[in-house]
Amino acid sequence: MTGKISALDLASGELSDATKTYFAKCEEKLGLVPNVLKAYAFDDKKLRAFTDMYNDLMLGESGLSKLEREMIAVVVSSINHCYYCLTAHGAAVRQLSGDPALGEMMVMNFRAAALSQRQAAMLEFAVKLTEEPAKIVEADRAALRQAGFSDRDIWDIASTAAFFNMSNRVAAAIDMRPNDEYHAMAR
Repeated sequence: MTGKISALDLASGELSDATKTYFAKCEEKLGLVPNVLKAYAFDDKKLRAFTDMYNDLMLGESGLSKLEREMIAVVVSSINHCYYCLTAHGAAVRQLSGDPALGEMMVMNFRAAALSQRQAAMLEFAVKLTEEPAKIVEADRAALRQAGFSDRDIWDIASTAAFFNMSNRVAAAIDMRPNDEYHAMAR
């Protein structure tokens, strides 16, 4: 599998000018085009839908910090054992927090980290939503409110966790591989 993005052999499709510009921006800001984007590049419409949702959830207006959103991504991916997302988003946690150990704790066992009550409540909710979504009840939302989250924040926590559950499953199904560069980032 060395050098391959995934186990599927899907040729890159015709990319729109907007997508080409987006890839150039990734190259400029990150020094790479994430393999997840290359994996979706067989269909520009699917790629744009994925990136639009990702950018809204992870970079858009929210009461959650970028670090908190990345923490959700890593904790959900840890439960799902998603190699791609643990590698890519673990690097993001290391970078945003300035703490390589925190990134590793998020990947291995977030409960070992010195988290605020707010962060712990948020991540426990993301875990329950990942493992037992049918068992989410009002008491779970109340615990988030008690930790200082607004109803809009709860929506963002749920949406971020749900997005990464979907992404983890696609990545597992196609054996998506992270860019090698992620392994050395923010260490």
